[in-house]
Amino acid sequence: MDTHSEPSEFLTTNRKALTINLDALRYGTFAEIGAGQETCRNFFQAGGAAGTIAKTMSAYDMTFSDSIYGKVGRYVSVERVIKMLEHEYALLEERLKNDVGHERTFFAYANTMKAKSYRGGDDTHGWMGIRFQTRPGGPPNEIFLHTRLWDPENIQQQHAVGILGTNLIYGAFYLHDNVEKLIESLVDNVGAERIEVDLIHFSGPAFEGVDDRIANLHLVRRGLTNAVLFSPRGEITQPSEALYKKAILVERGSFRPVTKVNIDMLKGSGAQFIQEPSVQGKDLIVLAEITMNNLLASGKLDYEDYLARIDTIGATGNYVLISNYFEFYRLTSYFRRYTKEMIGVTMGINNLLEVFDEKYYAHLAGGILESFGRLFKNSVRLYIYPMKQKAYRRYLQLLKEEANGLAIAEDIHTSGLADDLLITCNNLRVTPQLTNLYLHLLENGYIEHIRDFDENLLEIFSKDILRAIAENDPVWEKMVPPAAVEYIKTKQLFGYEQ
Repeated sequence: MDTHSEPSEFLTTNRKALTINLDALRYGTFAEIGAGQETCRNFFQAGGAAGTIAKTMSAYDMTFSDSIYGKVGRYVSVERVIKMLEHEYALLEERLKNDVGHERTFFAYANTMKAKSYRGGDDTHGWMGIRFQTRPGGPPNEIFLHTRLWDPENIQQQHAVGILGTNLIYGAFYLHDNVEKLIESLVDNVGAERIEVDLIHFSGPAFEGVDDRIANLHLVRRGLTNAVLFSPRGEITQPSEALYKKAILVERGSFRPVTKVNIDMLKGSGAQFIQEPSVQGKDLIVLAEITMNNLLASGKLDYEDYLARIDTIGATGNYVLISNYFEFYRLTSYFRRYTKEMIGVTMGINNLLEVFDEKYYAHLAGGILESFGRLFKNSVRLYIYPMKQKAYRRYLQLLKEEANGLAIAEDIHTSGLADDLLITCNNLRVTPQLTNLYLHLLENGYIEHIRDFDENLLEIFSKDILRAIAENDPVWEKMVPPAAVEYIKTKQLFGYEQ
């Protein structure tokens, strides 16, 4: 364990760089491509850099860069950063290990960044990482991350990259035993409004026991990014790679656990989505999306519960997006960063009624009209899964149980209707003042009924499944996809006991 620790007070960027420069234990290399030259400059400006910096490297020209680090498919990529770290760290050990390796801890810091060019309109982002020892002669550890730059000017973006890089290096040295604190410190002196960190990875003995998935969830929880994406295998995935130029079909839910209803919703909406002329012939990705609100209970994040949801959804072959986008228009705007193709959003009747609840848009100057303008402005369609009236009453009852007896309005959606009535988007009644708006969206194809569905699944609720699991009642196995059933049993998730 590293014995060099720093006080917990908030430090300026200059103080962080100076602290490292005055730490006789640290010695390493800076290698920066593109807009990342500001990181090493912070250390030079702080003073005492000769005691810390063995070499700085700036490789702009692609031919020179390739000759040093080898060719990669893209220059602003994690593959390039990893090659840079491997090369520079190996040189440190080759040239200095015998001389000072017994008394210094080596590190190699690298970044490859694309800032705003003079032509403008660029996707400004980049990768940075650090390979470092925590004790002389010890094994190396590694952190790398992906960042997006939101400043409007190139010089501001360079400045932000320099601060982020300094924060990363400082965090690696002094906060590696507290990953959550390290993550939160990445935006010290710059703020999440200027930079976004949407992926981070830890490896090495200093991070033994650290789960990358939990670390990336912490990025969302602390506002360093608004969403993180997981592959069906449960691996952190870069959204710009998975979503790029693809048509997107997404279902929001709690997925606790994933049910046969969830899969039937995606199956039915997917069958209609792929028939859209603008979708035919295009690459498609299907996502299950969970908002951060659905992962929080009593102000604390239940990590095991979170992992269980990710893994059981993955067992059904679907990607999982964790976001803090409560409003659907914010979710679709997020997708527009990566694709111009059509977006389909599948939801149940209960979710559609929430979309038409005006209280959720009080913060918008244009209220619900503004929200719908943002939601539907770019080739977005809602696919609505039906619900029986009896099931809707059951849904309201569960809401009452969650609300600990607080009143839940039943109003026009439940009054005087038969239990076996099938509620669809075509016969749904919304509040009178929104009826004309709703009919406009329905008649113009922005909202569409899912035509192919399994009526036998319409009364499945995840809360009933959890209750059956807790009571060791095997009836729950009929409500959950077979792959998820086996995974729940094998891993003993959601309270399941053999």
